Amino acid sequence: MSEEANKDLVRRHYEDIVNLNNLGAAEEQMSEDFTDHAARPGLASRGPEAARQAMAALHAVIPDARITLDEVIAEGDLVAVRATWRGTHVGSFMGSPPSGKPVTITGMVFWRVANGKLVERWANLDLSPLRHN
Repeated sequence: MSEEANKDLVRRHYEDIVNLNNLGAAEEQMSEDFTDHAARPGLASRGPEAARQAMAALHAVIPDARITLDEVIAEGDLVAVRATWRGTHVGSFMGSPPSGKPVTITGMVFWRVANGKLVERWANLDLSPLRHN
């Protein structure tokens, strides 16, 4: 796939999975041997189930979560994303009670694409707004 096609796949993934909460899109977009190198403890890190569990957990904490892709850059089979998640903190997160306030989470995620599917993810997200409200 071209770098533009890889970027489009990542954009569609975020739109479907985060913004539309369409967890079924994971089957179409992710390889069966997908690996999430940044999976939260206790959640799946392999296959489409990794995305379904991660997004179900996100929507339990921030049901109105929306993502904005601030930058999307591709080189070869890698796609780098700088993104901003916004929503209302209404669920507990890793022992922190919900604040009921709007939160903004920022982060960078690298994806690797092979044969038109997402095959790996590395992420560095600032989740402190969910722990310090």
